[in-house]
Amino acid sequence: MTPAHFAFSLTFLLGSMGLAFHRTHLLSALLCLETMMLSLFIALSLWTLELGSTNYSAAPMLLIAFSACEAAAGLALLVATTRTHGSDRLQTLNLLQC
Repeated sequence: MTPAHFAFSLTFLLGSMGLAFHRTHLLSALLCLETMMLSLFIALSLWTLELGSTNYSAAPMLLIAFSACEAAAGLALLVATTRTHGSDRLQTLNLLQC
């Protein structure tokens, strides 16, 4: 395993562990999701560079575009949650309440 593969694998693993074990605030969960998406972007970019083919060159750009849309939607939900509930703590949210 090359150091680059180890780095993005470790980044994805740390992001998923942070999402699984440290879920107190919505902002920290969104940051962990963004870390995971960024590591997937780097992995996909390295994969297309290793293949040396231009057939897969649009895939990393699509992934980063979807990641930006996900971040915008997440921040909009964060603002809406903070306005209605007063904080971004995940324990104060109730899925059964509208």
